[in-house]
Amino acid sequence: MKTLDRARVPETGPANGGARAGRTMWTSRRRDHLAGYLFIAPQLIGSIVFVLVPLILVVWYSFHEWNVLAGTFHGVGTENYKNLFDDPKLPGVLRATGYFSVGLVVLNLSLALALAVLLNQKLRGSVVLRTLFFSPVVVSLVAWTIVWGFLLQKNGGINAGLDLIGIDGPNWLRSEGTSMLSVIVVQCFKNVGLNMVLFLAALQGVPRELYEAATVDGAGRWRQFWRITVPLISPTILLTSIITMVGSLQVFAQIAVLTQGGPGGSTTVLVYYLYQQAFKFHHFGYGATLSVLLFLIVLVLTIVQWQMRKKWVFHES
Repeated sequence: MKTLDRARVPETGPANGGARAGRTMWTSRRRDHLAGYLFIAPQLIGSIVFVLVPLILVVWYSFHEWNVLAGTFHGVGTENYKNLFDDPKLPGVLRATGYFSVGLVVLNLSLALALAVLLNQKLRGSVVLRTLFFSPVVVSLVAWTIVWGFLLQKNGGINAGLDLIGIDGPNWLRSEGTSMLSVIVVQCFKNVGLNMVLFLAALQGVPRELYEAATVDGAGRWRQFWRITVPLISPTILLTSIITMVGSLQVFAQIAVLTQGGPGGSTTVLVYYLYQQAFKFHHFGYGATLSVLLFLIVLVLTIVQWQMRKKWVFHES
């Protein structure tokens, strides 16, 4: 009997206690948290290595002057920022950047929305038209720009077509009156398909019952567009406007291939001016300062657009 009584007593040794502690530590909640952290780790590490660290280094370089040719690197304090305010070319650069950004955003969003409304009508051949308008998005940017560079020359394809109807076309890329417009149009046609697809998806999500009710109440197509369509797709309008605005402030390849900032600096936007200062004139410290300025401009514009969403985005009201 004594032996049976001893057999019924549970063991409370260190091995059993350690197993219980292990089970307590690795609960299902903690395992779920660990799995979540592992899934976001690549994105988090990539953001730190390729975004946060370079941003910190750019700010640090802006307080130094680095001459690669002379092999010198020394701190200059806030001298680069003082040069920023004294730079006589900077106002023209910011003006050109503003013209390009505003022109691209207005033209791109207007054309993309018009195409999306048209293709949402279930017309014959709409699938072919969607493919046609979206295909430039997947084409190489440099190849696209080079082709347009040939078309926009004085004796290029566009002027040849104008000659057929008796119009003498200008030198589109070498005239101050047309160079900026040409670059805006080239960039707009390159990316309008992406915004068109986003708008088309938003339009297909608008309930048809609202249009039917508005038709019964006597509202025409134009009133339906402004009273129903625009408010319900306003989140997509906000998204595309932010993406297009940020992209317009980062344009470089089109300027480098088509105009090289000319004529007379009329198409020298901020990113191309940054490239000139850093990699052509070897003023890396001042180039870093211009990078900080560009970051602040993008940050402020994004915050302003995001705050305005409460006033005109439908789901935020």
